[in-house]
Amino acid sequence: MKRVKMGALAALLSGTSLLALAGCGTTTPTTTAAPVKQHTLVVIPGLNGAFADNFNPYSSSALSGTLGLIYQPLFYFNLVGPQVYPLIGKSYQWSNGNKTLTVTLRPDVKWSNGTPVTVNDVVYSFDILKKFPSLDTSGIWTHLNSVTAQGTNQVVFQFNSADVPFGQFVLDDVYIVPEKIWSTYANPATVTNPNPVGTGPYLVDSFTAQAYTYKANPLYWGGEPKVKKLQYLDYSGNESATLALASGKIDWTDLFFPHINRVYVSKDPQYNHYWFSVGGTNMLYPNLKNPILSNLAVREAISDAINRTQLWKVGEYGYEKPATPTALILPPEKSWQDPNLPAKDTQFTYSPSKAIKLLESAGFKRNAQGIFTTPSGTPLSFTIDVPTGWTDWDTDCSLMAQDLKQIGINATVQELSFGAYYSNITTGNYQLAMSWSGAGSTPYYLYQSLLEPKNPGNFEQWSNPVTTAALNQYRTSSNLAVQRQAIYTLEKAVAQNLPAIPLIYGATWFEYSTKYFTGWPTAQNPYAQPAPYNYPAEGIVLTHLTPRS
Repeated sequence: MKRVKMGALAALLSGTSLLALAGCGTTTPTTTAAPVKQHTLVVIPGLNGAFADNFNPYSSSALSGTLGLIYQPLFYFNLVGPQVYPLIGKSYQWSNGNKTLTVTLRPDVKWSNGTPVTVNDVVYSFDILKKFPSLDTSGIWTHLNSVTAQGTNQVVFQFNSADVPFGQFVLDDVYIVPEKIWSTYANPATVTNPNPVGTGPYLVDSFTAQAYTYKANPLYWGGEPKVKKLQYLDYSGNESATLALASGKIDWTDLFFPHINRVYVSKDPQYNHYWFSVGGTNMLYPNLKNPILSNLAVREAISDAINRTQLWKVGEYGYEKPATPTALILPPEKSWQDPNLPAKDTQFTYSPSKAIKLLESAGFKRNAQGIFTTPSGTPLSFTIDVPTGWTDWDTDCSLMAQDLKQIGINATVQELSFGAYYSNITTGNYQLAMSWSGAGSTPYYLYQSLLEPKNPGNFEQWSNPVTTAALNQYRTSSNLAVQRQAIYTLEKAVAQNLPAIPLIYGATWFEYSTKYFTGWPTAQNPYAQPAPYNYPAEGIVLTHLTPRS
């Protein structure tokens, strides 16, 4: 069957022309090569269905590429490698007891309409979040006291209190917009912005509900990208999208499907590739307000009873490996692991017999049905909440329920709509639940989400003065040695107390073809988050790619 390619054809066109020579009236045939027409890089940015024309950086429904390709923050912090990329910002420095952050801007940045970016544009981009609090989704102004221009190339951020890790949100989570354009809008949230003006490497080229395209920005401060044109296609079904990928119609996507080597790689092993980088640690959260689950021996027994290899190989099709007791995201955070941690805190063991002994030693006894009970006779019986339709997690939870029943804990999987599930875990209305964890450029962001009292990600409702003090130690210091000691305290606390039980690493789905473009991020060269929905990393990836000649 003939394969229909999406976008422009990558064909080398050559032609022959006759050049008339003056004087003798004769002609000499000369062969010249016409310019190569570059292949259009085709992207499926998730399964979205028909597109809506929206390039508003303040909109949650903005089209993929709005953030990163058109608009940029000051910096990008790589979450899968050590790189920090200066974008609109050139450098930054902490002072005043880590309450003042001064950013020096890159001198050569222009808006895509040719006008220069100024310090006033940057200040305005923060002030707009203060004027319209609903746009401040990261809570920037709960931490900042002021944002002011200093001279013609510096912006000064005054914090209410020292909070070095939150500085990353200031630096890479606020997208800079041109004041001259956005100050004319009465309500920025309602603008669809069909003709966006940004600082990024691409410009909007065309739009339909089925496809939209970007073209390279010739005024980009980093130099015009080598990838000249991008096409984003709409697919609402995983099956049709997978077929398009396997048949070579797609260059870049983030699909999940089983048996990727057979379904995708084997179709064209020279060019079809994937890399599922670690995006976080998936946990089994115990509700610590439950008097039984607040017992460390019960949490340890549950952990020992879980066959994580089975979760990895069966539930996750071999894609997501078992996590470790510290919950550190490995390998990216390997350098943060305390070298003096005991072996038991660096790797889980699967031991149902150990789990049973832990429960017996803690005073639990089996009833006539073989279920362990408390001394007062309450059975160890729990529901495990999970979103319905999340097929891999649904399988994982079923496998864990079977594991727990084998050691005398009655576990029942409760599949819920995502809304009900999310409401339960965020309000503490659950017993056990499988869920994600926070992540960032260092382990602090994981541990803050997991351990900080009243943090929205602290689903288990942990509160402990030792871990709270360590979080504060890290937060108030810009000294790497001090931060490292704080992380050591936190990872030890997680490994030895299991406030949440680490299960497997969450993967970032990423498939790509090297048929027309090379230079993609890989496990060997993790220079940026790889999926097309990772922003502003999407722009970093595209500016690293080179078309095949």
